[in-house]
Amino acid sequence: MRNQTSFNLATAKVAVLMGGLSAERDVSIMSGTGVLAALQSKGVNALAFDPAERSLDELKREGFTHAFIALHGRYGEDGSVQGALELLGIPYTGSGVMASAMAMDKVMTKRVWTAVGLSTPGYVWLAPDEQSADKINAIPAQLGLPLIVKPPREGSSIGMSKVTQACDIAAAAQLATRYDPDLLCEEFIAGEELTCPILGNGIHAQALPVVRIAAPDGAYDYNNKYFTDDVKYHCPSGLPEAEEREIQRLVVAAYRALGCRGWGRADIMLRASDRKPFLLEMNTSPGMTSHSLVPMSARAAGISYEDLCLRLLASATLDHPGGMTRQ
Repeated sequence: MRNQTSFNLATAKVAVLMGGLSAERDVSIMSGTGVLAALQSKGVNALAFDPAERSLDELKREGFTHAFIALHGRYGEDGSVQGALELLGIPYTGSGVMASAMAMDKVMTKRVWTAVGLSTPGYVWLAPDEQSADKINAIPAQLGLPLIVKPPREGSSIGMSKVTQACDIAAAAQLATRYDPDLLCEEFIAGEELTCPILGNGIHAQALPVVRIAAPDGAYDYNNKYFTDDVKYHCPSGLPEAEEREIQRLVVAAYRALGCRGWGRADIMLRASDRKPFLLEMNTSPGMTSHSLVPMSARAAGISYEDLCLRLLASATLDHPGGMTRQ
């Protein structure tokens, strides 16, 4: 059981961390703006704080008691800011340092899930010194076509490509390595794309309703995720009840295997040929924009956006309360 800090609405001063330095900065600002308005509507003394523009030391100097992490990607979702907040002694939303770092790294995530027997697509990982033309060109024969090429430590589909012809693998690898020195190539699972949020800690973690995603031509990319209305989201998912329950069971097991807490959102592919679900990734600081899927799922469970934000804030904690803090 993780240590839990107390949240007192009357005395709390909350920093909503948004923006940051990652490639997902713009999305983070959209998420943070929504969270900030929701918390303020509930009477929370909440203020915006952009770590790209201000030193985190100012959180302590200005008397912030809690942090709501609305950062996405590197430096915000990968354990970096979580470690800084641990040192400052400021409770924060979402997973701790280790779980955040592991979940941000899709290769490490796959290793953990595979070790505990959870299904995830087959993959090839190449470190920078292994990315010779011969090794990259051999990947289609290893994984089959089509396949997915992505940077292992980015989110929001940034740098990701679907490769349908072997001659395109080099260009896809070049795009992915613009965002990460490592290269992840993944077996393509043909079927339905799903996502499922999780709330809570340990044995008390619970899955929210599954969201089924129908993107134009299957292109659930950065633009379609955040800047168009072309994607159709189905929540309730419309899946048979037994399939929905199995996916919820799988995502809770995946969340607990990584040691996540507070909240998260797992992305899944449901293979059309045999209806087997495959875990793609775990998001430990999911989007909270107008297009985001955690609020949509929460609404289907009877939780408003504002109440969801307040619930997440109330779960803010530290890995080690009372540790290395300075007054």
